[in-house]
Amino acid sequence: MQMLYNSDSYVVVQFDVPGASEDAAPRRGGFEIVDKLARKEIFIEGAVAESFQRGVQELVRQGPNEEMIDDYIAGFTALAQQPVVLH
Repeated sequence: MQMLYNSDSYVVVQFDVPGASEDAAPRRGGFEIVDKLARKEIFIEGAVAESFQRGVQELVRQGPNEEMIDDYIAGFTALAQQPVVLH
């Protein structure tokens, strides 16, 4: 688990789960995105996570500001249904 981004509006954490053995199984994982203002979260994996990662890499290439990154993340949090619950 690695925190990749933390702004006033969002937190993005990457989860990377290794396969059973390094030779046989590919790595799995995804991204948890928390919308702090809406108090909702979403976990994306597979093709959606790959698309998210490509989009972030493109933004980084452009030298974005926090507003640009937050706008990009907002497109994914629109799908968030899981409420953030504190224990």
